[in-house]
Amino acid sequence: MLKINEIFYSIQGESSKSGLPCVFIRLTYCNLRCSYCDTEYAFFDGKEMSIEEIISEVKRYKCNLVEVTGGEPLMQEDVFVLMSRLCNEGFDVMLETGGSISIKEVEKRVMIVMDLKCPSSNMLKKNLYSNIDYLKRNDEIKFVIGSKEDYDWAKAIIKTYRLVNKCDILFSVVYGELEPVKLVNWILEDKLKVRYQLQMHKVIWHPETKGV
Repeated sequence: MLKINEIFYSIQGESSKSGLPCVFIRLTYCNLRCSYCDTEYAFFDGKEMSIEEIISEVKRYKCNLVEVTGGEPLMQEDVFVLMSRLCNEGFDVMLETGGSISIKEVEKRVMIVMDLKCPSSNMLKKNLYSNIDYLKRNDEIKFVIGSKEDYDWAKAIIKTYRLVNKCDILFSVVYGELEPVKLVNWILEDKLKVRYQLQMHKVIWHPETKGV
């Protein structure tokens, strides 16, 4: 059994899969309290569902791309079974994780999008850097940038851990805190090998809309 906050069908708003139709499985609970969090409603609210019930609900949408997200989905142990079952059912599965819990046991067929928390998140000390060793070439690391300090920190982390050689790197702004043009200009000036991304769902819908 898993506690599920919501299951919904929308457009993938981030990552290299952005723009594609996707079914989202949002799990309840999170061990982080990021300063810019936009899914606080997932901290506690949700209902118990069996893995069979979850898969049945996902199949209703007739969409092959599925993202397991939160909250922090890795807080619930049965999520590992869920991801394996989804892969066995033929779905292309993504995992969005905050990077503070080990990804070592995540099913290898799952594409992982893992945050590394920047200073302005107030969760810097929660980063589990050993997770970098378990990332695959088709996984992605995300930095959410809210200030020049965040940007400079991210640059240093990319260099220290040689992330360019590990997997694709995503940069996005803290919505409403940093102008996208500033971040883009920094990236271009430094010739960083990263992918800039907008949170597409916040452009299409109102930024506080749930279930999108």
